[in-house]
Amino acid sequence: MKLASVSIIVPDYDAGLAFFCGVLGFEVIANECQGHKRWIEVRAPQSTTSIVLARADNATQKAAIGRQGAGRVWLFLETENFARDHASLVDAGIVFEEIPREEPYGKVAVFRDPFGNRWDLIQKTI
Repeated sequence: MKLASVSIIVPDYDAGLAFFCGVLGFEVIANECQGHKRWIEVRAPQSTTSIVLARADNATQKAAIGRQGAGRVWLFLETENFARDHASLVDAGIVFEEIPREEPYGKVAVFRDPFGNRWDLIQKTI
């Protein structure tokens, strides 16, 4: 078995695509109309696991936007060049919650996406 996909609740599909593809540089794997909803899968260029963008359709789902990790960092964006990708994200308008720091496992900094999800940008050393 393998983990093929995870879903992230977004306020609308276009906002999700703008962030994941426009800011992070993910590629669209699928974008299919299914009547009242769309099946949109995006993936980082070097990844095999994709993210399904799930549009919030009711009050409960809308309340979960940005809270799927219960306030914790739950998404990890790994890079081979921290300085380059950190600068690129800052240039794209991403606000980091902290300055980059060195940890025993690598260089890391936390940011929030436009929906409120907390991410680690990380360059592992182990």
